[in-house]
Amino acid sequence: MRILGIDPGLQTTGFGVVDMDGHALRYVASGTISTRRVAQGELPARLKVLYDGIGEIVARYRPDAAAVEIVFVNVNPQSTLLLGQARGACLTALVSNALPVAEYTALQMKQAVAGHGRAAKAQVQEMVRRLLQLPGVPGSDAADALGIAITHAHVGSSIARIGEATALVRGTRSVYRSGRTR
Repeated sequence: MRILGIDPGLQTTGFGVVDMDGHALRYVASGTISTRRVAQGELPARLKVLYDGIGEIVARYRPDAAAVEIVFVNVNPQSTLLLGQARGACLTALVSNALPVAEYTALQMKQAVAGHGRAAKAQVQEMVRRLLQLPGVPGSDAADALGIAITHAHVGSSIARIGEATALVRGTRSVYRSGRTR
């Protein structure tokens, strides 16, 4: 399974692609989409850069699933609204490419990658480097995106197994409740 992780941002959006084979993870690609060349007052143009950039990444790497970091609330409400719009452009690009999308908070990602939710950016970068056996530390936006992909690889498969087990239990219970046997 190939997973695309996204760390949304209005100026810089990080992306990371990993392959999952059983429990093994393999690095495929990572980087950033920058809107810094577009004037700050041109919000629609910046959102289009993000939308198109995500579309290009999906076309190039053909992921099977995507995971996006959930926006936290800033002290500055205007910054939160702008970040939310950037995140919306990323989500729209993923959904328009027919990808299933999971969402995780920064706290969940830090717990999954570094073992605790208060991990510093440098700790996340180092753990991503170790988990994916990278020759160097990725940039902070790319590391967060790879961390989101890693989180989905670990958590997503666990949730799927729980869902399968729940479906089996639910199915068995309903058979016995109605008095039918096989």
